Amino acid sequence: DFTAERFSWSVDEPAVTQAQLFDGRLALITNAPDLSPAEAVERYRALADIERGFRVLKSDIEIAPVHHRLPDRIRAHALICFLALVLYRVMRMRLKAKGHTASPRAALDLLARIQKHTAHIGARTFNGTSTTTPEQLNLFDALSLPKPN
Repeated sequence: DFTAERFSWSVDEPAVTQAQLFDGRLALITNAPDLSPAEAVERYRALADIERGFRVLKSDIEIAPVHHRLPDRIRAHALICFLALVLYRVMRMRLKAKGHTASPRAALDLLARIQKHTAHIGARTFNGTSTTTPEQLNLFDALSLPKPN
């Protein structure tokens, strides 16, 4: 009783016993009565996947928060973030399916070294691409992408 002159307390033994039943376990509580226990667990695990996606957006893809005021710009920013995450996951799945050990971040870093050049000499224009390494060509194969010309 916090209002009494002397503070006293007691242990609710039945409540402690009930709480001990959950020691070491995760209890999922939902307000969706139509979900089965298995569906509730599946939805909970999907949340973890979404959270991993946001971590990837912030770290590997390096998308920082941007404060937009107009609804169209907010939707456009969300779409760009979503597409970046989809591309990242497609890269990860393709690399894994081909048994490639590179992460999508490492693959992007390696492929970013490829440069396209345009030189103008008088009236003539010359186009070229930097020489690709065998490791870069291997990534194009693993990602099922055409090799640069």
